[in-house]
Amino acid sequence: MAPNSVVVTMEKPNHFSIVEINASDPSLFPEKRKAVSPKQFSWVLLLKAYKALTCVSWLALAFKATFISIKKRFALSKMSKEEPRSRGKLYRFIKAFLVISIVALIIEVIAHFKIWSSNLKNPWEIQGLVQWCYMAWLSFRAHYIAPLVITVSKFCTVLFLIQSLDRLVLCLGCFWIKYKKLKPEINGEAYDIEDPSSFPMVLVQIPMCNEKEVYSQSISAACQLDWPRDRLLIQVLDDSDDGNVQLLIKDEVSSWRQKGINIFYRHRLIRTGYKAGNLKSAMGCDYVREYEFVAIFDADFQPNPDFLKQTIPHFKGNPELGLLQARWSFVNKDENLLTRLQNINLCFHFEVEQQVNGVFLNFFGFNGTAGVWRIKALEDSGGWLERTTVEDMDIAVRAHLNVLCELPESYEAYKKQQHRWHSGPMQLFRLCLPAIITSKIPMWKKSNLIFLFFLLRKLILPFYSFTLFCIILPLTMFIPEAELPLWVICYIPIFMSFLNILPAPKSFPFLVPYLLFENTMSVTKFNAMVSGLFQLGSAYEWVVTKKTGRSSESDLLAFSERESKSSNEEKILRRHSESGLNLISKLQEQEAPRVKKRNRLYRKELALAFLLLIAAARSLLSAHGVHFYYLLFQGLSFLVVGLDLIGEQVS
Repeated sequence: MAPNSVVVTMEKPNHFSIVEINASDPSLFPEKRKAVSPKQFSWVLLLKAYKALTCVSWLALAFKATFISIKKRFALSKMSKEEPRSRGKLYRFIKAFLVISIVALIIEVIAHFKIWSSNLKNPWEIQGLVQWCYMAWLSFRAHYIAPLVITVSKFCTVLFLIQSLDRLVLCLGCFWIKYKKLKPEINGEAYDIEDPSSFPMVLVQIPMCNEKEVYSQSISAACQLDWPRDRLLIQVLDDSDDGNVQLLIKDEVSSWRQKGINIFYRHRLIRTGYKAGNLKSAMGCDYVREYEFVAIFDADFQPNPDFLKQTIPHFKGNPELGLLQARWSFVNKDENLLTRLQNINLCFHFEVEQQVNGVFLNFFGFNGTAGVWRIKALEDSGGWLERTTVEDMDIAVRAHLNVLCELPESYEAYKKQQHRWHSGPMQLFRLCLPAIITSKIPMWKKSNLIFLFFLLRKLILPFYSFTLFCIILPLTMFIPEAELPLWVICYIPIFMSFLNILPAPKSFPFLVPYLLFENTMSVTKFNAMVSGLFQLGSAYEWVVTKKTGRSSESDLLAFSERESKSSNEEKILRRHSESGLNLISKLQEQEAPRVKKRNRLYRKELALAFLLLIAAARSLLSAHGVHFYYLLFQGLSFLVVGLDLIGEQVS
């Protein structure tokens, strides 16, 4: 019975009939309606017209502003150094794929409006040569191309599920560590503060190369480490090829030596081996033999004064411990969207990956900085030129410490850093695979090194993320027989991104940008992985990550102010001596005019942006909901990155 009906039943149905009255019939229940005057009707029309014009004008202004900014970026930007006009095969492949997709989209649009369908069975129903070619293409696509694409997509989907399972297991292991409250413990007794000779000899190394922006902060932080001065030696390992920077660093070192700090300046004439060669050269000094531990900090790292007192005691009473890795924290993590997204990745790496591997597998990779080595373990592992030292470390400690450092604020610097971080492991894999297979470590450790540490997390991850989401997904929009299910492109990626953000809960508002940005970076990581695996030219490039050195200034100044309030001794401020100031002024007078900095264009990312946007347009014709929105926003993400609109902007 309809809810707007009324049934009237009489007791004597012989004399009366059942009447059903529909209440929605206006003729039965007339209502009094107020007449609308022509003046009111005109005002309503004017109001709606005003809203429509406002919306159209706002969209027009937004489109105009976007077009002008993009045009200006193309006019003022320049090509990135790592992408010369003679680009590699990957860019040519993407460009060819883009051209084919444009042609395919035009044909699909024509077929859509002319209502060409593959359901035509009779030859006389086909009108014209173009329609016949289109029908032949549909048949060829269904019988030959679609099966191949389906096979490749299934293979990549299996890799995707395996890597997602590994990520889930890591998170469960982290939850177990939190639940059991497992933390590194100090076995030995504390050092006697009144007896400095009870403290071990510690060497601090600060490798740097043209670090004009951050050298003073890192040297100052190292010189303020709370450790007996006669038991501490600081080496500033300068590989700068800029003579002016060398003079500035020398002056900074000499100013701290005048304050009684045991610090030395070293500069190599022959820069071989980059950072590893620099560290090995410094370890070859005769006086290093007197030291038991070495702490390594990159130029953009600023350890807290109690860093050594928080880390060195873990080695006491534990002779099998060879490496202690400290967690990083970042002084500029809230600088822009790029630094926020980087912070999510690195928080997951330290809080989940490093911690779980250290507790359950007694193995994790050294991050190259903010760590303390037992020098004997370093020497027994083959030294810095041997990049296979991680394989025979059977015990490691993951200390819950914070070391201030700096994130790359520009996409150019971040891209170069990620290229180095993803090509290096593949080079290392090629070098140490025979040594891992022939080593005497247990089989489960060999399996962990080969399949988990190298293949799954260093090779499979960039391979499937680029192939599946940047190539196969847009391809399936033109080959609907191989369409990917929603759980592959939406549900599981969002869940995995949610797990990645758990160690950085303040970053939850950036869940969707993080997911899109990770897929955007897959082209850089894939290119780096291939170059490192097959020893291509770009795998041997070592570019120092650009730093700004401005974010951490207030932190160290605040530390100096706190020290000045609690003591009447001489204030240790991070500033140059008078001779240093004179030197800076002279260098500034002699300095050549600087070339204006410009944001760059990244054409691989731009080509992928247009490819994904064209695929989004094709999915719109097929009325794909989630596929369309994913391709649209992923394409816009590539466009923003390709135009270098993320990260540090240069006016």
